[in-house]
Amino acid sequence: KAWERIMSFRQPEFIKDWLNIYREGGLVHLVKEKGWSVVFAFFIYYLIRDSILYIIIPYIAYSHISSCS
Repeated sequence: KAWERIMSFRQPEFIKDWLNIYREGGLVHLVKEKGWSVVFAFFIYYLIRDSILYIIIPYIAYSHISSCS
């Protein structure tokens, strides 16, 4: 419960709305209700997240390691 309380203030209102719709009817109902903007938002979120995790951070780490010699 404490974790839910801590994370609840970080969620924008549209995310709370999307979560409620998802809990009521699942992913298909969410896409029917809100349209393809939901799919686009998830795609962009994971594209940015994965770019940071798998491209930018390893590049920075490698550039610092390779310049150490």
